[in-house]
Amino acid sequence: MLQLKKDSKNEIFHHLGQAVKKGGFYLKGYWVWDNTVIKGDDGKYHLFSSCYSDTIVFHPGWMVSAEIIHAVADKPEGPFRFVNKALKTRGAQYWDGRSVFNPQIFKHNGKYYMFYVGSTHPFEDPKRGELTLDSKWCIVGRSNKRVGLAVSNSLDGPWKRMDKPILETEPNTFYSFLTSNPTMVINKDGSVLMIFKARSYEGTKYSDMSLGVAYAKNIFGPYKVLNNKQPVFSAKLTGELEDPFLWKDSKGYHVVFKDHKAKYTGELGGGVSATSINGTDWKMDSDAKAYSKTIQWDDSTIEKRGQLERPFILFENNKPRCMYFSTMDGKGGFENGTSSGIVAIPFVK
Repeated sequence: MLQLKKDSKNEIFHHLGQAVKKGGFYLKGYWVWDNTVIKGDDGKYHLFSSCYSDTIVFHPGWMVSAEIIHAVADKPEGPFRFVNKALKTRGAQYWDGRSVFNPQIFKHNGKYYMFYVGSTHPFEDPKRGELTLDSKWCIVGRSNKRVGLAVSNSLDGPWKRMDKPILETEPNTFYSFLTSNPTMVINKDGSVLMIFKARSYEGTKYSDMSLGVAYAKNIFGPYKVLNNKQPVFSAKLTGELEDPFLWKDSKGYHVVFKDHKAKYTGELGGGVSATSINGTDWKMDSDAKAYSKTIQWDDSTIEKRGQLERPFILFENNKPRCMYFSTMDGKGGFENGTSSGIVAIPFVK
């Protein structure tokens, strides 16, 4: 892995440093997943993540009982300390009432905007052992996943949520079943370009994952799906790609995501990157491997993580400062992990 990084022409992979073993964020008694970090006016680094009790299974526990939490650190690599719950579950009657996750935070014109995913279901809380992918909680919770938005004057909240999702499903499209995993760029004029994950109905089942692009002239929407309502990364053509993170610089738009089936990196769950001039026509980078599930810690030990997902890059002065991942121990597969959290990997020159 070290030689791969040294020889890589990928700007992300080549410059990723050592993971900080005593950094990141973990919370005893909880599964922790998802990560977005922003530097506050207080000079501190604010992490927003999702969590839920580890008394239920990790997967698909996030789908039915997650809440979004807020943690703070003095340095970008952490360690982060828990501050509060930013978005809580709020009851089955709300579209996002039973689970909220996948946050991404922005500051624009003095306000903070949190894009996230919410879901609801009308059932009692599942007991240990009841929650499976085929259970009623998962079937309904998954199909109700939608992209939402909350706004606040402060990173400490309170956060005002929208009454409805900002990106709904639409019949006879690649996003007829769900919308999820949003990542976006907010332009200076307040317009938004968003990449999102979607599944479509295939009869009464759901399809593999595809990625689409939506655009809005205003942060609050309405959001219009571009590319003639066709995916920009189709599961049938490009293979399944997940957990996109989008940013923009003078060269255009860039995205890094998980190579779910190892189509581009040769590593199941490794990272792959792509570039676009307009946000809809994408090309995989020539040396596309952007990260590996095998990492080097800052004590020089090397470890292959069971899971390494949800990539997020913190930029400072238009340069990448630190990359964050949701991670799990074990030999791979959510069912084999005993703990999860956020790992921070600084960039080196």
